[in-house]
Amino acid sequence: DLIPNLVETVKAYAAHEREIFERVAALRSASLQAKSVEETAPLQNQLTGALKSLLAVSENYPELKANQNFLALQEELASTENKIAFARQYYNDSVKEYNIAISVFPNNLMSQRLGYGPRPMWTVEDASERAVRDVSFGAGG
Repeated sequence: DLIPNLVETVKAYAAHEREIFERVAALRSASLQAKSVEETAPLQNQLTGALKSLLAVSENYPELKANQNFLALQEELASTENKIAFARQYYNDSVKEYNIAISVFPNNLMSQRLGYGPRPMWTVEDASERAVRDVSFGAGG
């Protein structure tokens, strides 16, 4: 799993950054136990913020930025963030189609009787999280 490997790699270089490691681990565990989008989305948003803090720690450790394991994990994280962004878009597109389908006649008559209601969109709280981005720890940024 990407997150535990990333945490362990950074931990080897930045042992005194314990609070960040504990927060990442707790949020990861909570997000894995979440049972719905309503529970998962806010946890994933918080986890992304915690991971940003964890990755920011690497800026203080030049040896870590040169570590091959860390570099591979950093690339994998960027790839995973892209996949999550695309999956979130696919989910939201599907929810939009579903919500429209259950609200138009004659589907709305049956959907109400059968208890089908609108589903929530997977929203991202921080506008900077909406953009798919590359994470770089190389020289110059």
